[in-house]
Amino acid sequence: MNPTTTYAALIGMDWGHESHAIALRPADAAIEQRTLKHSAENLHAWLDELHQRFGGRPIALAIESSRGAVIHAVAQRDWITVYPIHPKTSARYREAFTPSGAKDDQPDADVLLALIERHRDRLKPLHRGDEQTRRLDLFCRARRSFVDSRTELLNRLQSLLQGYFPQALELVGEDLGAPLALDLLARWPTLTALQKMRPATLRSFYYTHNVRRPETVETRVQRVAQSRVLTEDTVIIEVSVAQVHGLIAQLRPLQKHIAELNDTIAQVFAGHPDAAIFRELPGAGEVLAPRLAAAFGTDRRRYPDPESFGQYVGVLPVLERSGGRKWVHWRWSAPKFLRQTFVEWAKQTVRYCEWAGAYYELQKGRGKRPQAIYRTLAAKWIRILWRCWQDRKPYDDARYCAALKEHASPLHALLAAA
Repeated sequence: MNPTTTYAALIGMDWGHESHAIALRPADAAIEQRTLKHSAENLHAWLDELHQRFGGRPIALAIESSRGAVIHAVAQRDWITVYPIHPKTSARYREAFTPSGAKDDQPDADVLLALIERHRDRLKPLHRGDEQTRRLDLFCRARRSFVDSRTELLNRLQSLLQGYFPQALELVGEDLGAPLALDLLARWPTLTALQKMRPATLRSFYYTHNVRRPETVETRVQRVAQSRVLTEDTVIIEVSVAQVHGLIAQLRPLQKHIAELNDTIAQVFAGHPDAAIFRELPGAGEVLAPRLAAAFGTDRRRYPDPESFGQYVGVLPVLERSGGRKWVHWRWSAPKFLRQTFVEWAKQTVRYCEWAGAYYELQKGRGKRPQAIYRTLAAKWIRILWRCWQDRKPYDDARYCAALKEHASPLHALLAAA
């Protein structure tokens, strides 16, 4: 909707899992309050009622969410413009007028209504984007959720092994979630069970799991022979083994689902109209390239300059002033998944892009911490990638390095020395 759109009604909704508090103000009328019990049928009945009452004219809805059940239902109605409100925004607005800290669902709906009435010019409506970008974004987020679950399970598995069978962490290699590791632990969940096996059986196991270096296999076989059990407490061992089997039973299907999502994301990404811009970015690979494409989307009007995009992602720092003091700090209330995407990618480019590696070394030499360097490097990449996105052209490393030379950048001097 255009910022100057005249809305037939403004709505503040404080959503909940069981019910939703609603404050509705029709144009030039008093506020109406109600509570709506949550169900798909009730939501759509209420939306149908609004459509009939206001004749399908535009309505603005303020809500503390940008996804979820209510958004899924409302998004199908093109006559409703959704304004997602960050919880901290509404909380601070409420605290300004309720110093006691009292909180109630219905007053929260009133606060959201007041925000959309008085400060709509400072709020951004929900942008859903094109279908292909939405599909790519949601699949990438789903994959990240599964990966986070796998990481949690692997951390628990590692902690268990450290408590009764620490040698296993050396015997399975670097990836505790790999088929080799899970198969070894499922077959021999204790050191005692492993030591009962003939060395030839263990060698055959490693060769079957593609451990081809004989010296690696022999080192592990000798490690088994020379190891001592950490504890002989049968209760600890019995309970730990049961937990290990339970974790393996969760990890196997999770690994399968992640692999299937990888294939799906690759297919969706291949059909994305801007895939060519992001596919060959240094260090992006099959995981981060789709996430970068989904972050930008296809609507070039949404981000008129790199700063607007960098501020939305939350990578660009914030300058604050108070009296004679000023300081720079990390941007708060930014989309966590998007910020992770660009910082993680910046970290990869240090390995795969020569000038990014030189930038890392330059900043490190100035005493900067690694995470701070990755954030500032992400900000540099956003400016570069925004230009590529606007021009619909893939990144050209030679062209950027030539620009560094033209502007006599310290990075070019480092590259030349290298």
